[in-house]
Amino acid sequence: MAYKILIVDDSIFFRRRVKEILEQDPNLEVVGEARNGQEAIEMVIRLNPDVVTMDIEMPIMDGITAVKKIMARKPVPIIMFSSLTSEGAKATLDALDAGAMDFLPKKFDDIASNRRDAVALLQARVKGLCRKHHGFRSSTPTVAPPKAILFNKPVSRNTGNPLVQPTRTTPVSTAIYSSSAGIPSGKKYRCLTIGTSTGGPVALQKVLTNIPKNFPYPIFIVQHMPGAFTRAFAERLNQLSKLTVKEAENGEIVEAGVAYLAPGGRQLIVKNDSHRVKFSVYDAPDNADILYKPSVDITFESVAKVYGGDVLGIILTGMGADGKVGASELKKKGAKIWAQDERSSVVYGMPQAVMSSGIAEREFSIDSFESNIVKEMV
Repeated sequence: MAYKILIVDDSIFFRRRVKEILEQDPNLEVVGEARNGQEAIEMVIRLNPDVVTMDIEMPIMDGITAVKKIMARKPVPIIMFSSLTSEGAKATLDALDAGAMDFLPKKFDDIASNRRDAVALLQARVKGLCRKHHGFRSSTPTVAPPKAILFNKPVSRNTGNPLVQPTRTTPVSTAIYSSSAGIPSGKKYRCLTIGTSTGGPVALQKVLTNIPKNFPYPIFIVQHMPGAFTRAFAERLNQLSKLTVKEAENGEIVEAGVAYLAPGGRQLIVKNDSHRVKFSVYDAPDNADILYKPSVDITFESVAKVYGGDVLGIILTGMGADGKVGASELKKKGAKIWAQDERSSVVYGMPQAVMSSGIAEREFSIDSFESNIVKEMV
């Protein structure tokens, strides 16, 4: 049976375009189209869709208000369509705070450089949320995004087939899992690194907002996100957190107790410079060695070179396997690697990659990370 999709947008042309794309996949069926948020609420209750695609700016009721009301009355995975502007970034972050799970650029030219990739990416993201809605667990590979957008561009570096999610080799019942604070290892640390993608903005808020102000190490964060979004996201995290959170800048000296967010659409590495650690932010060319912009692997590998094994590396919710290679390099140096558990992940792709390969040694619910980080590192 096909997954049921509800499309919400005030433009009949955009609704028609999205429907045409989604229904090219036999596993997806558009069961309804709403012109505004009010109609969307009524159709969610009546049609019981598996996923809703939602515009932000609409007459009668906007998308953010609709998301809040839907999540209060009949929760369902929602993916937002957003403009790649600073205003669009703030509205999209508001929608994610309200309960939306994912977002994509509204202009299809911003999703991918060609139509085929844009179609495959939209289908993959919608199906990923459908599986989450159904509590999907399977040994069959889940298709990850194809060659794609500014902030999510997988190619051939991680595996022989970059379009396939890693399959679980450790059953849920036997995976190392903890929902409460564990016993600290007593290990020496010099930094914390976090990588995430789909579902990451909300997950990062939960992890960072309660870490104490006196946290003694720098935090490096890689979130798959377009360039127009990361500054606004860093500002929001800074407002919500006790820590100082900012977008990393080229040439900036790393300071303890500051959380740095990798700029969207670019690459971030750390490097030693006269006994100081600095950032290098650069535009990577589109070639076979570049996975994502920003890439968790690229940042984590640079952290391994500078900090060795004195690192706690964390992989949170996200589609694909970005972070597996970088986490493996950290692990070889003696770093600790943790992952988000399947039950609290929006998409269990990136965490599964490090768990199933044995790179991650512990797995936590998103609500347990902050307490475990503090207990382990402070």
